[in-house]
Amino acid sequence: MRVSTTDLQNAFGKYLSLVEKEDIIVVKNGKSVAKLVHYIEPDFYVVREEAHSYKPVRKISYDEYLDLVESSDQRYELIDGVVYLLASPGFKHQVVVNEIAGQFYNYFKGKPCRSITAPLDIRLFGHATKFEEDPNVVQPDIVVICDEEKVNEKGRYVGVPTLVVEVLSPSTKGKDLATKLHLYMRSGVSEYWVIDPDKKSITRYSFDEERDIQSMDIFGEGAVISSVVFNGLELRLDEIFTS
Repeated sequence: MRVSTTDLQNAFGKYLSLVEKEDIIVVKNGKSVAKLVHYIEPDFYVVREEAHSYKPVRKISYDEYLDLVESSDQRYELIDGVVYLLASPGFKHQVVVNEIAGQFYNYFKGKPCRSITAPLDIRLFGHATKFEEDPNVVQPDIVVICDEEKVNEKGRYVGVPTLVVEVLSPSTKGKDLATKLHLYMRSGVSEYWVIDPDKKSITRYSFDEERDIQSMDIFGEGAVISSVVFNGLELRLDEIFTS
């Protein structure tokens, strides 16, 4: 239905009732300027990262996730049908990300693999045979990809990172240490680093071809962490945790 701005102003309540049945196109000076559409309250929750408990009503589809992302300026992740609203990272978090990203850049420069920092959507699908069967979308702090040909024409990466790095925040510990660990493991990621700025430590996981944990090592303050996958990739923790 098309209505003029004058009619809309004079009978707004009427058109609010009609919008439940069809969209209302608002016309001004002969041109369409706005559209009223019926709003349906979603029957799922968006989990804030700082939430300590939640009770999602149902899992949502990838299409519903896309609708949410495209209608908002916020950043979200979709894991096992649950949508997480990403909190803004703090200063300490970003300092650590920058230190690691800088050293990764120097190591991978001129090599076939590439390190990328967030925000970048990473599409994973666990043990499923294709993304549509188990859609998951995450934005790790840093990823190393060795299959750049899997960046599609829209600039989106649809492969499996070789190495993933997550820097913990107080609001993300549970998700990074459990939910994401399980997702990365079952999706075929080879190596996962979990950085704890408060403890000034790094937990390094490596996964085998059967997508199970092959090793788990914790590196404390003053130690040197080396990659399991990339020969010669070493970082001194006292250079990462500069404050």
